Amino acid sequence: MGEQNSASGNVRNAGSNQVESFLSDNCPPMGIYETLYAFRDSFGSFMGNEGTHPWSQGFPLTTPLEKFGGPSLPSSIDVTWEDRFYPKAWGHPKLREAIVEYYNSEYNSNITPENVMVFGGGRPGIYTVLAFLKKHVQVSIGNIEWPAYLDILEQTNTKYQIVPFTKENNFHPSNTAYFDRTNIDANTHLMPIISNPQNPSGQTRSGDELKELIQMAEEIGNGILLDEAYEMFHSPSVSGIQYVQDLDNSNVFIAGACTKGLQSPGIRVGWIIASKKNIETMANYSSFGMGGVSHPSQLYAVKLLEPSRVKQARKAVEEHYSWQRDRYGKAFEEMGLNVYTGNGGFYHWLELPEGMTSAELNKRLFKRGAAILCASDCDMARPHSKDPSYVTPYTRFFRFSFGPLLPETFESDIELFSEVFEEYKIDAMNSK
Repeated sequence: MGEQNSASGNVRNAGSNQVESFLSDNCPPMGIYETLYAFRDSFGSFMGNEGTHPWSQGFPLTTPLEKFGGPSLPSSIDVTWEDRFYPKAWGHPKLREAIVEYYNSEYNSNITPENVMVFGGGRPGIYTVLAFLKKHVQVSIGNIEWPAYLDILEQTNTKYQIVPFTKENNFHPSNTAYFDRTNIDANTHLMPIISNPQNPSGQTRSGDELKELIQMAEEIGNGILLDEAYEMFHSPSVSGIQYVQDLDNSNVFIAGACTKGLQSPGIRVGWIIASKKNIETMANYSSFGMGGVSHPSQLYAVKLLEPSRVKQARKAVEEHYSWQRDRYGKAFEEMGLNVYTGNGGFYHWLELPEGMTSAELNKRLFKRGAAILCASDCDMARPHSKDPSYVTPYTRFFRFSFGPLLPETFESDIELFSEVFEEYKIDAMNSK
């Protein structure tokens, strides 16, 4: 029998003080956060504290890249009485215009402010696109991708199919693989989700390959959500907008943000570029579901996108991270790791020798104040329920981030990683 609380009408189970939660139980944290929690439990403090090594973390340096002539980052903005009004649902006019100027000048596109929707970071934009997909639209997504995609797909009840990522295709499947209709009916429309440059592998579609991808996405019954968070981390910077022929008559969605290349993840400003019709839908949603984005954050983003400044930033980001990618990659190869990294992003995609696993490597790194991201967290085919019986085919793979690492820590980073790796390799050989 349950007890009735006459004042509130709540019913509780006899002998229990626990009230059933009204919210879903099916909302685990993104895989990266599980790594952070496990690290804290092992090391005794959070990643990012003094004495830790954030090799699992997906953020850039937030200080000027002075070695390569990077510009300073704004230290303040002016806030007027008008900036304390409610923000516009679709974004501040100055920021929309700055985004348009950036893409049209850098990529020779012809978008207008009505093609831009501003969000509180990149992922709210991605979440919104998927949340409003029609039921006959199915997503194609690579077997290995940014961990949050899986959580967003599941929470929005989006239908999706997996595109194989293997050593045989160098973790870089063909464009046609994303539009494979072998197992879907004729009435289903396809929309690939691709991060480009790719997180976690750094594989990048550019030139004719990217042009072909956009051409396929503009065909009737197709679309694409191209996540360009790492746009500037390639030589040269790369954007699919360069090849879009008729944005307003397509289902091309391009996601960008201040998070990576503009070195300002903390201001939480991102955007989606799409047809005017699709932008209108997202703006309508914002009017009741989001309420717009902080004016001060948007005005800070306007400063970041000042034309002369952003040209300087693009050059410095490209040169700094190409240099870091190259020297970390060479060091990992010399250790005996298999390197499958592309030429973009700020991650290395690495494979351990047989008999070793990234999960065990991470446990050992935790004790030394470091962490990598296990490939299992990037596996889009894994059950969202965290089914313990599922075994990822990527047990020996992991992502190493050099994004937040200062140039002067290179030697100590490699020394620490090498010590843990060699100790583990010896133990693995002795256990055979």
